Amino acid sequence: MTTTTAGVGALLRGWRERRRISQLELALRADSSARHISFVETGRSRPSQAMVLRLAEHLDVPVRERNALLVAAGYAPAYPETPLGDPAMHPLRESLDRLLAAYEPYPALVLDGMYDVVAANQGVGALLEGVAPHLLRPPLNAMRVTLHPEGMAPRIRNFRQWRGHLLERIERQITMTGHGPLRALYEELTAYPAPPAHPEEPAASDDTEGIFPFALPMRVGHGGRVLSFISTATTFNTPMDVTVSELAIETFLPADPETAAALRSLTPRAAGPGSR
Repeated sequence: MTTTTAGVGALLRGWRERRRISQLELALRADSSARHISFVETGRSRPSQAMVLRLAEHLDVPVRERNALLVAAGYAPAYPETPLGDPAMHPLRESLDRLLAAYEPYPALVLDGMYDVVAANQGVGALLEGVAPHLLRPPLNAMRVTLHPEGMAPRIRNFRQWRGHLLERIERQITMTGHGPLRALYEELTAYPAPPAHPEEPAASDDTEGIFPFALPMRVGHGGRVLSFISTATTFNTPMDVTVSELAIETFLPADPETAAALRSLTPRAAGPGSR
């Protein structure tokens, strides 16, 4: 038994347990046998490169961690990790820039796996009003800017709800990826003190379900008014590069006509998606 074989077996077992499926269920999904899965996990059998990738796929292992499984099994990584600034990424960056520009005047940005902003449009400026300069230095982290007491937090009218939504989102991602640096970011964010409550918030609860029954909005003060947004996150299907697999396009839809009109007035030349 080799160390690398035992290592990949322990890693695969960890991913299987994280996904809460049995050896038999994984074997059925991967067209294998529970006996073989057991032998792989205990290091008694060395999986082929194809088997490692097949098990990783059925365990929904993130692309970065699939490379780690391959290395632990004694194989070369299968997925490159190309920096966004690399010339090979130019078509992707160009497409993302066009998408962000087309979305104006509504805020839209591209995030990496640590929620650092790698691209943004002009509409994001409406969200960053009053944010402390030190939080805007590269790499600008979207979670830190949102929840830090010197960031957007004092202007978010339903801060308790929005904070809970963001922290739950990170928790789910940590569970899915087992990403250590993301855990450190989560612990940093949870240590931030909450800003004082705003007078616009209901006294007993900041529940806005009756107003926006379809999704939780982020309600943020800007220029003496309150802008309401519904956020969406879009990722790439079947990514073949580690960098691309961790990108997410975050967009903020106006949750009411007043917000849409306010954003159009802030960026008059941008008519907004779907406008003629």
